[in-house]
Amino acid sequence: MRYSACIEWLFAAEEPDVANRVRAARAAGLDAVEFWRFSNKDRDTIRAALDETGLALAGILCEPIVPLTNPDSHQQFLAGVRTSLAAARQLDAKVMIAQAGDNQPGVARSVQHAAIVKVLKEAAKILEGSGVVLALEPLNDRVDHPGYYLTSTEEGLDIVDEVGRPEIRLLYDIYHAAVMGEEIEVLAGRLDRVVHVHLADTPGRGEPGSGRLDYAERLEWLEARGYEGLIGLEYKPSGPTVETLRFRELVG
Repeated sequence: MRYSACIEWLFAAEEPDVANRVRAARAAGLDAVEFWRFSNKDRDTIRAALDETGLALAGILCEPIVPLTNPDSHQQFLAGVRTSLAAARQLDAKVMIAQAGDNQPGVARSVQHAAIVKVLKEAAKILEGSGVVLALEPLNDRVDHPGYYLTSTEEGLDIVDEVGRPEIRLLYDIYHAAVMGEEIEVLAGRLDRVVHVHLADTPGRGEPGSGRLDYAERLEWLEARGYEGLIGLEYKPSGPTVETLRFRELVG
């Protein structure tokens, strides 16, 4: 497997400077890095660190984060797709991560589902020909994101299929899916819709091996079925980041 470090958390205790976290990830033998917001970072210094180390930038957030479930937010979101695409091109990021937003009280889920599909079709037109993919991310609402609309991987896959454009894919987060009680088999037959995977253990969202999650079996399932993308390490290290990376020896 190939791994990407989410440098919002990994190496953060050791390196206050974000660009130096890129260098630390390279020294630790990781294949890529990723982070959340680009708007609060010095993109020039990050670009320089990426060039120096040869690491890829696996992904960034699509900003601003607004509810795709609410049509009133759609124009703001689409403007953000254009701005985020410019940042992705500067940093050579191939994935922008989109969140569906919160459930809208009093609005039928079918209506909110349709709103997400509609705006993602518009986003796909903006991204066409760019080589950048927008990845929709289901999250858990039981621990980390109360009120979030898209908690089901199956519904996320359905949305991707309804949009029907190669620019729109799914980010599958093993941690969030496990918190929601989902098994990895939810991806059976549709793994090709997944462009990126995130990993943390549960409970606690620490490094693999810190909790009870059968992470090795889930990674092996992905590999056996042809997943060739990166595994984004989006966890809270319980100690020095390099020490928390030892789990890789168990799964390759």
